[in-house]
Amino acid sequence: MKNKANSVEGGLGVQHSDLRHDWSPAEVLALFGAPFNDLLFRAQELHRRHFEANRVQLSTLLSIKTGACPEDCAYCPQSARYHTGVKAEPLMDLGTVTAAARAAKEQGATRFCMGAAWRAPKDRDIEKVADMVREVRALGLETCLTLGMLKPEQAQRLSDAGLDYYNHNLDTSASYYKEIITTREYGDRLDTLENVRAAGIKVCCGGIVGMGESREDRAELLRTLANLPQHPESVPINNLVQVEGTPLKGLPQLDPLEFVRTIAVARVLMPGAYVRLSAGRSEMSDELQALCFLAGANSIFYGEKLLTTGNPQHARDKALFERLGLRAEAGVEAQSACDSEARAQA
Repeated sequence: MKNKANSVEGGLGVQHSDLRHDWSPAEVLALFGAPFNDLLFRAQELHRRHFEANRVQLSTLLSIKTGACPEDCAYCPQSARYHTGVKAEPLMDLGTVTAAARAAKEQGATRFCMGAAWRAPKDRDIEKVADMVREVRALGLETCLTLGMLKPEQAQRLSDAGLDYYNHNLDTSASYYKEIITTREYGDRLDTLENVRAAGIKVCCGGIVGMGESREDRAELLRTLANLPQHPESVPINNLVQVEGTPLKGLPQLDPLEFVRTIAVARVLMPGAYVRLSAGRSEMSDELQALCFLAGANSIFYGEKLLTTGNPQHARDKALFERLGLRAEAGVEAQSACDSEARAQA
């Protein structure tokens, strides 16, 4: 049930004294450098203040248009510039997407995310995707899209269709960005976030770690997100999945405890946001995931595939949740019923 005075989507209510948008580089680096137990304790305290402690939101991600992307993102197997074995596929038809969303709901997902490998969608694409949003919402699922850069009028058309979230990651810090991507500017990403926010759509925005960046870069990525005028409602933290054929294949793996620190700092900086364990979970042990949940992660991608890379199967996630005493967050329909009951009792 939401706190009506200080509500946050899915949470227990934002304590506005926790929310800041003026973090300095030194402050964020100090968080990263804090004793591990102290950092996790602070993150867990804030997590419990804003969310139910043992609830996790489940999302499913479907690639609705795969491969042949003109961008040169060094981590991405869908770039047409790299030979990764990913087969280009056109935009899915409406019936196929709706069937996948229905199956995801039956498996327990409450949010359905649709991704298309475009630099930026054409207007004719927007109309087709808007139909997908309407159909998925009609099933009682939250909707999220990631389509690349959006113009203001495109964002508004998606908002009119009922889109709940738009994902557009910053990926890394502004200073390291040019080492990863050269086909668009960092400011282009920030412009899309502004267009999405102006259209009244919730923002899903995070990044990828393990791309050879420094701790300073990880700190600056999170600081940039936290210092936006409004925090993203959802912050996915991806651990790089190294794919043969991409320029980042062969990099040293990020220290797992540094990944946990990144999750914890994200929770401290953006206490009212969902912090999602995204790409890379297949390579994580149950113990590492448990530490991430302790550090404040409260959302996962649920299913056997993330766009073109693997993800833990439903059975493994179900067993892990049982071992940890975690429960899936209620879906849109259950939350609506809860809100209705609260209004009736008010």
